[in-house]
Amino acid sequence: MARVVVLGAGIAGHTAAAFLRKKLSKNHQVIVVAPSAYYQWIPSNIWVGVGRMTIDQVRFRLAPLYKRWGIDFRQAKAVSIHPEGEGQDAGPFVSIEYTSDEKRGINERVAYDYLVNATGPRLNFEATPGLGPGKNTVSVCSYDHASHAWKELHESLAKMEKGEKQRFVIGTGHPTATCQGAAFEYILNVAFEIRKRKLEHLAEITWLTNEYELGDFGMGGAYIKRGGYITSTRVFAESFLGENNIKWIKRAGVTKVEPGLIHYETLDGEELQIGFDFSMLIPGFAGAGLQAFDKNGGNITSELFAPNGFMKVDADYSPKPYEEWKASDWPETYQSPAFPNIYAPGIAFAPPHAISKPMTSKKGLAIYPAPPRTGMPSGVMGKVVALNLINEITSGRQEFKHKASMGRMGAACIVSAGYGMRRGAAATMTVFPIVPDWEKYPEFGRSIGYTMGEAGLAGHWMKWFMHYMFLHKAKGYPFWWLLPE
Repeated sequence: MARVVVLGAGIAGHTAAAFLRKKLSKNHQVIVVAPSAYYQWIPSNIWVGVGRMTIDQVRFRLAPLYKRWGIDFRQAKAVSIHPEGEGQDAGPFVSIEYTSDEKRGINERVAYDYLVNATGPRLNFEATPGLGPGKNTVSVCSYDHASHAWKELHESLAKMEKGEKQRFVIGTGHPTATCQGAAFEYILNVAFEIRKRKLEHLAEITWLTNEYELGDFGMGGAYIKRGGYITSTRVFAESFLGENNIKWIKRAGVTKVEPGLIHYETLDGEELQIGFDFSMLIPGFAGAGLQAFDKNGGNITSELFAPNGFMKVDADYSPKPYEEWKASDWPETYQSPAFPNIYAPGIAFAPPHAISKPMTSKKGLAIYPAPPRTGMPSGVMGKVVALNLINEITSGRQEFKHKASMGRMGAACIVSAGYGMRRGAAATMTVFPIVPDWEKYPEFGRSIGYTMGEAGLAGHWMKWFMHYMFLHKAKGYPFWWLLPE
């Protein structure tokens, strides 16, 4: 009997657990350890953040589903990994701390034969003084954050309805933050809600980003086919902001947030400020903070994890100049090189380098986006890890028949620009591959035949449909496995 432990129940972890349980016989055990009682469909948090969806429309409880599937669910956070066990006889285990009300604070060891680390990111608000909920800005990174964001936004809208002008600043809250796409969707939806209420004359909206050019989105930008023409995502992004009367500040790294005031440094080395009444800024991401120990209790965290807390996998981490970066540097199987029975799909793995070109200000501050690994790529990675484990467990051979390099993987996304069945809007965009391959596609780095974008009402319908489709899949409704990641 094999015992597979999955840490995390986000897109990567939940997908991995679902396929493991579906394809492995009941003789094998699947355990999921996650600190939240809920699965959440994170891409729809932006709609919670503008009051167009409720919390319960983007989440559901995990325990009933996992019970139905035959998965052992532990509502707890993973604290440390012991890949050699402890002492001479014990096998590998994970130390966890329960977060459920019934067992809160209780520690436990969970033994494993195979470990899937899909813990995702830690929202590193503390890396930017004054950033985040409970301080001076809001967030849409989780359903509770998004609900709080809507409360704050609603108050700003109420002030505008009374004739009071409001300043909105939305974007990235750390010099190397990623998830520009989520912030970009949110600013467009905020602008839509303001326009729907006919309050544009009282709003000053600013996009604040660490991107060198708009439309970088942490993937170095792209050239897309649109309406028969080839254009850049920079033009794509600038046109969207311009059409919505949104100003922008680019090449900016936020260094501190005070009440009503954001401090940032530009690549030119200028230290500037911008005032706000409402601000949603995406934080930097870090690893979950797991520690690792050998059988004698020695700390081996640096063997398993990069300094940022993300897990090292089958990537090329050798230092090299930007000009030598290749798509082949990126991992394919997400297996730990230190321990072959440990994997890290989704945001939990450490990228070999950024995708966007690293930039440093004249004063030495790194200002550029970290590489995105959310959504569709995370789901694909989780499935590939699960399929390889299933093959190994059932055949006894480690063959890696399934691979999912971001250098050979495409991604589709829909950028919401406003919620409404008749007046909503969104831009649909596909990119292939996610990591540019300049050897295979020397002109644009990507296949122009599979990298394209279009905007309009139909895009909103697609995003709305996909919200329910992916929740259908996540809830394990009939034929869920036939739906794409």
